[in-house]
This record gives sequence, C-alpha cells and structure tokens, in this order.
Amino acid sequence: MQAEPHAHRRLGPGLALATLGAIAFSGKAIIVKLAYRYGVDAVTLIMLRMLFALPLFAVMAWWAGRGKPPLTRRDWFGVLGLGFSGYYLSSFLDFAGLAYITASLERLILYLNPTLVLLFGWIVYRRRITRGQFVGMAISYCGVLLVFGHEVQLGQTASAAWGALLVFLSAVSYAIYLVASGEFVKRLGSLRLVGLATSVACLLCILQFVLLRPVGSAFDVAPQVIWLSILNATVCTALPVLAVMMAIERIGPAMAAQTGMVGPMSTILMGVVILGEPFTAWIAAGTALVIAGIFVFTRMGR
Repeated sequence: MQAEPHAHRRLGPGLALATLGAIAFSGKAIIVKLAYRYGVDAVTLIMLRMLFALPLFAVMAWWAGRGKPPLTRRDWFGVLGLGFSGYYLSSFLDFAGLAYITASLERLILYLNPTLVLLFGWIVYRRRITRGQFVGMAISYCGVLLVFGHEVQLGQTASAAWGALLVFLSAVSYAIYLVASGEFVKRLGSLRLVGLATSVACLLCILQFVLLRPVGSAFDVAPQVIWLSILNATVCTALPVLAVMMAIERIGPAMAAQTGMVGPMSTILMGVVILGEPFTAWIAAGTALVIAGIFVFTRMGR
C-alpha cells in the first residue's frame, strides 16, 4: 500500500521533467530560425551550437562512465557510427531544412520519428506492424502533408519541398540511430552512450566547419548569433537530454513519450508569438492529425 503514494510522488516530477524536456527541445527550431535572420549559414550555425555543447556532453560522458569498464574497440566503432547518424547527420540536415520551411512543419515532420523506427524495425528485424499502427501512421502522414500543402500554396513550392525533404532525411537518420543503438544502450547505459555519441557529433560538426569554411570566420558573425548558439547548446540541447532521461527514470519511456506530444504544440505557439509565423486552420488541422495519429500509433504499439 505504501508503494502507490511513492509512485504518485514520482509521477508529478516525472511529468514536469518530460514536459520541460519536450518544450526545451522544441525551442531549437525557433532559435535556429532567429539566427538565420542574421545571415549565418547552416555549417557555421551548427558548428557554434556543437562547440558550446561539447564540454557539457563530455562531462556527461565522463560522469556516466565513472567506475565502468573501458570501451572496447567494437564499442568505439559503435559510438562513432551512432554519433555520426544520430546527432551529426540528423542535426545538420535539420538545420539545413529549417532555412526553407517553417518551424511548425519541421517539428511535425520530426514527430513522425516513431513511425520510422517501426518501419526500420520491420525491415531489419522483421518486427510485426499491426493494423492499428498502420492506421496511426496514415493519420500522422496525412497531417504532415496537409501542413506541407499549405506551405506550398504560399508560393514557395521548390524551397518548401527541399526543406521538407532535408528535415525528413534528418528524421530518417535519427531513426536509424534509435534502431541501431539498442545493443549499445544495454552495454554502456543510455546516459553514457548519449554523452559519447553527442561528443563525437560535436567534433564532426567542428571538423566540417574547418574543412568547408575559413577557420578565422568562426566568430565573424553577429553577436546575436553567438548568444543564440549558447542558448541552443544549453537550454535546447543539453537540458532536454537530461530532463527526458530523468523523466524516464521516474515515469517510464511510454508515459514520457506521451508527454512529449506537447512538443509540436509548443513549437507552433512559439513560432506564432516569436517568429510571427502564420497559424491557420490548415496548420491546426494538420497538427491535430499528426498528434492523433501518433497517439493511436503508440497505443496500438503497446
């Protein structure tokens, strides 16, 4: 009988942490759109974000690895591959896509990630997909197409299509990371793996900048871009990772994922208030379809 009050005491903080993580992570798109107003390009912008985030994730990896056995060669190869797919490539494609589409559409496309994970699980491991999950997927993709069609009607067909493709490929890259990371999460622990993989991604983003841009131009940007990048690295990158991990410890991954449904709504709200993006009946309907589809999808997945 005493376990139930204890569970209730963990439920409130767990839901609060999951909500905080979802909203903070959603703010990334808003910050990127704001930074683009100062003429910065995607290569420089993601380098600055990862440069400021690197010390935080390095400390996270060190903290989680205290007293643990050292990584084997196979572990390192896995960390390198997961860091490339899950945090370097997916982040760069996302940043590049945000130059062409609204933050609202970007968040809705990324929110399709659970469906991509299921599809890859079916392709690689032959995991069964239920009829209810197919229905949920269909509803969600219809919602994204509805919002995409609205942006195309605004007269930016080519740019909207290119931006949506880049963000969708970002979601694909991150889904590959999620499918492939299962074994390494069991071996290394989730927090240690995230710290190591994101540290690898940070170094790759810095290396990409060194190869593609003059090194001296790293901070040759508007001061606002520097402060926005610091905010992005801390509040919208490191903080959500820790908040969601702590939420999962308290309420479990299923409830944490359900709470994450506030993400698209918070992105749309911030996009309207901060960026001045339009909020129409098309966007509202598309968002409702995406969230309803993911809800059906996750419920059927249980």
